[in-house]
Amino acid sequence: VGLSMADVDKLLRVLHRLADAGNTVVVIEHNLDVIAAADWVIDLGPEGGTGGGRVVAQCSPQELARGDTHTGVALGELLGRSTPAP
Repeated sequence: VGLSMADVDKLLRVLHRLADAGNTVVVIEHNLDVIAAADWVIDLGPEGGTGGGRVVAQCSPQELARGDTHTGVALGELLGRSTPAP
C-alpha cells in the first residue's frame, strides 16, 4: 500500500529539509508527486522487470514530462501535459 497524500507531504518536507541543509538525497520512488518534486530524475526502463534496467532518461521532472517514456507520459498527465513532445 502506498503512502497517503498527507504522508507524501510529510516525506517531501523532510527530504527538502535534508537537501536544504546541503545533503545529497537519493530516493527510489514510483509516486508521481515525489518524482515531480525532484531536482533530477533517472528513469529506468523501458519496461519493468526483465524488460527494464536501462537508463531511458536523465533530466528534470519538467523535461521528463515532455518525453515519451512510461514515467514521462504519466508525469506529463500529472503536470498538465496531455501528449508527449515529438
